[in-house]
Amino acid sequence: MQLSKKTFQGYREYPEKVLQFGEGNFLRCFVDWMFHELNQKGNFNGSIVVVQPIDKGMVNMLNEQDGLYTLNLRGYKNGKPESTYETIDVISRGINPYEDFAAYLGTAENPEMRYVISNTTEAGIAYDENDTQTATPPNSYPAKLTVWLNHRYKTFNGDQSKGVHIIPCELIDKNADNLKQIVLKYAEQWNLESGFVEWLNSACSFSNTLVDRIVPGYPRERIAEITSELGYEDKQIVEGEHFHLWVIEGPEELQKELPFPSIGLDVLYVKDVTPYKSRKVKILNGAHTALVPVAYLYGIDTVRESVEHPVVGKFIKEAIFNEIIPTLDLPKEELEKFANEVIERFSNPYIKHLLMSIALNSFPKFETRVLPSILEYKKRLGSIPEKLAFSLAATIAFYKGKRGEEEIALNDDAAVLILLKSAWAKYDGSDESVEDVVREVLAFEKNWKLDLNTVEGLTAAVTKHLVNIEKLGMQKAIELV
Repeated sequence: MQLSKKTFQGYREYPEKVLQFGEGNFLRCFVDWMFHELNQKGNFNGSIVVVQPIDKGMVNMLNEQDGLYTLNLRGYKNGKPESTYETIDVISRGINPYEDFAAYLGTAENPEMRYVISNTTEAGIAYDENDTQTATPPNSYPAKLTVWLNHRYKTFNGDQSKGVHIIPCELIDKNADNLKQIVLKYAEQWNLESGFVEWLNSACSFSNTLVDRIVPGYPRERIAEITSELGYEDKQIVEGEHFHLWVIEGPEELQKELPFPSIGLDVLYVKDVTPYKSRKVKILNGAHTALVPVAYLYGIDTVRESVEHPVVGKFIKEAIFNEIIPTLDLPKEELEKFANEVIERFSNPYIKHLLMSIALNSFPKFETRVLPSILEYKKRLGSIPEKLAFSLAATIAFYKGKRGEEEIALNDDAAVLILLKSAWAKYDGSDESVEDVVREVLAFEKNWKLDLNTVEGLTAAVTKHLVNIEKLGMQKAIELV
């Protein structure tokens, strides 16, 4: 038996109010779930029309199940591991604009349509100079959106009340600002009437966002067990963690229209998303990146094992609370709460997160996620944060390419791999040659955007730790930090 509105007794139909570009796991586990909850616990009374943003996608599979799917949330909740199932019925239908462009444009004629959501990957919010207004559809997401917005503007003769709130979820900085800039560029390129631009600026809003939830996606390895447990087949089931955070930099009226916080969801309406992005990048992503080389060279393979390890776990927690948090500007209590949630998420017993899966492109990741904390710590406190410096030393050691007798499958930019191979080839076992390795790596401005040897005390700190790692091994070196 397959999940459908015939087999799901709780099925309800709602007016279509949300247009969503993207049918992937993340939006269905995150935004769609939130709108579903707002239907169940609030008074939203609305459904989502999903638009397939590229030629090949999954809206047909979604339509086969009448937009229904099961959400399996797994992880720690209130301090205890918990796995839950919920049938999500907020999607009314899916549209493939490459097959039915008229149906796509038709949604712009719906007077109740009020919100546009998207997650078209980081590459989705991009300008394509070859896109035309007459294409059915245009290639890029911003061009598709421009055509849709212009059609709505014309349908309702510029009625201010028919504007929409546009809330992109793509993981790029200032996602909404970038999207709006491209839409306005198409409006100019296509010579759309000035009234459309005025309507866009006055009747519509573009809200920058930050999204955060780990979504492993379709639980392929457990699907037979899940199907037996549920009693029906679901080809669209999606797995995610309980933790969720949506930070929205939007107008006040948006919070009134979408009162997610009032039903207990972790949605923050803020004036500036920047400090929250910095918090996430430095604490969550930064901790991941700082942890990987230390834990892996210690002999550990997964994130959960790492944070639960008495030595490595203590190391990363102290790095977060003592060295990363002091570089951030949000209230300390709020930062520590978020940090504790991150540690709990890292300990999720349902997710086997391999350290090597995070190790990809460790050097550029270190530059964006960890180095800002080192530099800001130095600026604010006048010294080098020892644990983050140790992590940098461990990263250099990791790129030697060996864990004991085991070869490490290094995966990074070719220039990084060539640099590290060349630097380590000159190593002769002496402390002086360790310093030479460190100096050569820290001088790699292509990655760091500056010569890190000019940061007072950093070269000496990294050299000291790398000498200990080389002479004593990771398990003894970490105890000296």
